[in-house]
Amino acid sequence: MKKIMLSGIVMAVATLSCLPVKGQEKVVPFKYGNMDHWVIRNIKESGIIGGNQKTVYAVGPNMTINGNIPYTNKGGSPWGSSNVLAHVSGIYKTNNSVFRDKHGSGYCAKLVTHIEKVKVLGLINIKVLAAGSLFLGNVREPITSTKDGPKAINWGIPFTARPKALRFDYKTSLPHAANRIKQNGFSGASTVAGRDHAIAVLYLQKRHEDAKGNITAKRVGTMVVRFGKSTDRWVEDATYTIHYGDIRHMAGYQAATMGLRSTDYARNSKGKSVPVKEVGWASANEKPTHLILQFSSSDGGAYIGTPGNTLWIDNVALVY
Repeated sequence: MKKIMLSGIVMAVATLSCLPVKGQEKVVPFKYGNMDHWVIRNIKESGIIGGNQKTVYAVGPNMTINGNIPYTNKGGSPWGSSNVLAHVSGIYKTNNSVFRDKHGSGYCAKLVTHIEKVKVLGLINIKVLAAGSLFLGNVREPITSTKDGPKAINWGIPFTARPKALRFDYKTSLPHAANRIKQNGFSGASTVAGRDHAIAVLYLQKRHEDAKGNITAKRVGTMVVRFGKSTDRWVEDATYTIHYGDIRHMAGYQAATMGLRSTDYARNSKGKSVPVKEVGWASANEKPTHLILQFSSSDGGAYIGTPGNTLWIDNVALVY
């Protein structure tokens, strides 16, 4: 029973095409999108799982927070991440898979897929695969159960513009593994066919909330890029076109990553976390209400990936 409970704690914290743009353009960086400013959180995990002191990072104004304090985005930062604090059955545990790293004279975000390990009283070993994820939105801390993980994420930010493209600098280091693994803490690692990829996704949505607080959306714009090879250096000003309207007949369309979604959560006007159900494709000239943007070191979903997959991100901006 104890192993199941502790597995749940680890699971709770773990769940969380390139085209040139021609002509005159306007580049608008995201707030804190240069990744030069970070909140440093110093958190002590519970003694039953080792009592380790952990440094957990968040993209935001330069500041330090000491103690097991639930985090809310600071300084108007739009960025959330898979770095979270869980408090399950009286036990504090963190996940740390997004790091501050050096890039030139400043910093960048380093996203890593890794095995989160917990040893209970030095005897019971629990291992869960966790990918590094950086996204627009926020997380309601602390995570209090395995079911709480996905619902704690508030995906996306209010947004009404129609950019042409997403631009950012990136670097990758991807192991030469033919297959991925799935490891969720309840059993040993199992093999999942196919290579792992780092990924960046951008979705523009037009959302609607009904009288009961349910949220539906139409997809306005889509951009998805997967990274399957390591780079030997930084790729700067990588620019990816945002495609508007129904893209199902577009060359390169992949339903798994570009199709309509119904698994994301957002907080409605009442403050309740509800699923955002995409119900169709908007017309190509529609104006959005929200923007979802996510970078991840793995693309297979919860607990699936290749340990060591690493994606560095910097200077994130929109092109008009």
